[in-house]
Amino acid sequence: MLPKSYYQAKKILCPMGMKYQKIHACPNDCILYRHEFEEMKKCLKCRVSWYKVNDDDECSNDESIKKDPPMKVLWYLLIIPRFKHLFANEDDTKDLTWHTDGRNCDGMLCHPADSSRWKKINCLNPNFG
Repeated sequence: MLPKSYYQAKKILCPMGMKYQKIHACPNDCILYRHEFEEMKKCLKCRVSWYKVNDDDECSNDESIKKDPPMKVLWYLLIIPRFKHLFANEDDTKDLTWHTDGRNCDGMLCHPADSSRWKKINCLNPNFG
């Protein structure tokens, strides 16, 4: 279940030590405003402002726009801290690596790792698994 508010999400993630990045996004999901798009004020594709525009303000200078909240924010959970958190407990590590270490190889298809596609991917990329 997803948290209903920013406060509830932060209350769950912070005690667990889960770091995240907030990335502003176009309201129509065209682009993420980061790297070369970080200084833009409107989307290149749909020309929609990425900040909530206050109708009461008659002047639309750059400083007043920067103070407004963004229309859409993506929470990006960093992958390395997530893996560290997943593999911190030895019992959880056994469960996460079961498809490689503890699977019964009797020729029956009991797990997706038993399929021919998975075996082909393992042959093509032996270091990935």
